[in-house]
Amino acid sequence: MPKRGKNYQDAVKTYDSQALFEPKEALTTVKKNAKAKFDETVEIAFKLGIDTRHADQQIRGAVVLPHGTGKSQTVLVFAKGEKAKEAEAAGAEFVGAEDMIEKIQQGWFGFDVAVATPDMMGLVGRLGRLLGPKGLMPNPKTGTVAVDVEKAVKEIKAGKIEYRADKAGIVHAPIGKVSFSEDQLLDNYKVIADIIARAKPAAAKGQYVRSVTVSSTMGPGVKINPLKVLA
Repeated sequence: MPKRGKNYQDAVKTYDSQALFEPKEALTTVKKNAKAKFDETVEIAFKLGIDTRHADQQIRGAVVLPHGTGKSQTVLVFAKGEKAKEAEAAGAEFVGAEDMIEKIQQGWFGFDVAVATPDMMGLVGRLGRLLGPKGLMPNPKTGTVAVDVEKAVKEIKAGKIEYRADKAGIVHAPIGKVSFSEDQLLDNYKVIADIIARAKPAAAKGQYVRSVTVSSTMGPGVKINPLKVLA
């Protein structure tokens, strides 16, 4: 196990790391224990009672957080003609078609989110092996394959995040920065917690939300009572 820094070790001593906190209390603890010299990201992790090997237990989607994430997203849009103009007007940093596909094939990945119009997916599909492993492939489930590219870009710029359960059934999601107020973090938390609660697959067996942990980039995790999510 890697050795933890002094700030981390000191932070763990300030609270009961095995206790289950109310959401706001947990967020307050995380903010107090964030000692890094940069504005740390606050992240939530939901451990779910699902088996992602089954198609009917996959959990994936996107949501716009009311206060954003505190991070500016660089957007690439695959589009042509009027849709390309709409994307540029909406604030997309990069817009193109075959030229962008060739650029990525040559090793360029200077963007955080990729959006594509449906008619472009035949071409964008060539990039599956490059974009897929990085989580950058446009997908209808997350709203990144869209006819209304203006809306898609504006939502991303406003703080839209994607979430997806990994192989272990854990959903990780950023809910803001340490510099956010407790109420802002709580508002963002409530939105993602509600989404996760509503996404329970019918095939899921036993306890659905098994644990919830919130932490900052460099800080220790603080446990939230999982029953509060479903409430």
